[in-house]
Amino acid sequence: MATDDKMRNMAEKAKGKAKEAAGRATDDGTMEAKGRGTQIKADLKQAGEKIKDAGKH
Repeated sequence: MATDDKMRNMAEKAKGKAKEAAGRATDDGTMEAKGRGTQIKADLKQAGEKIKDAGKH
């Protein structure tokens, strides 16, 4: 289950990077900011997964 969560987090981060790049390419500051927000959200989720993993050892 944790591996599935990690993969979803990586996919979410990739979507955020794509959204940020699209926003930058089209000069859409809102889209660019949403992309960065999505990446941060994915990073926080990934950190939570790492904490859970550390607690299992």
